[in-house]
Amino acid sequence: MTDNALPRGLIGGSEKRLIRIVEYDPQWLDKFQEHSAKICQAVGAAALRVEHIGSTSVPELGAKPIVDILLVVRNSADEASYLPALEAAGYVLRVREPEFEEHRMFRTPELDVHVHVFSEGSKEIGRYLDFRNRLRTNEDERKGYEALKRRLAAMDWPNMDAYAAAKGEMVEEIIARERGSESAKG
Repeated sequence: MTDNALPRGLIGGSEKRLIRIVEYDPQWLDKFQEHSAKICQAVGAAALRVEHIGSTSVPELGAKPIVDILLVVRNSADEASYLPALEAAGYVLRVREPEFEEHRMFRTPELDVHVHVFSEGSKEIGRYLDFRNRLRTNEDERKGYEALKRRLAAMDWPNMDAYAAAKGEMVEEIIARERGSESAKG
């Protein structure tokens, strides 16, 4: 279980970073595959699932050049089962959010890879995958989402969380449409 004395939220505090959207780079898939293998080697059987998520996982979508990875473990509150191994592999714990489905986020020292850790059965797993899958298959929504990201990236934000929150309404709409289309198929 999570120790209440451990730091929560953003480890190291809020950071102001330049938000830059670049054209889709096919090498993002290579970077995902490299880090997926590294993560699986580090945590072994604790890795129940590893997925490429976020904008870099969507061909033809401009994005911040940060590869997002979803790591599913049995219980993300049980940090002993994966945290020391990820840190030994070079990942740095950046976010600990027990109140948000026990989410943890690690990143590389180069700040170019984020690893989001959730427990098996977390509703967030499906949300990430539904969002990715919808953007992969719907060109109009992909273009609309990219246009929004480019408009927002041109603004001044105190941190990436504020930028992400500004995209929230559109993200929720895209997820809802994907879930609606899946229900219609089912």
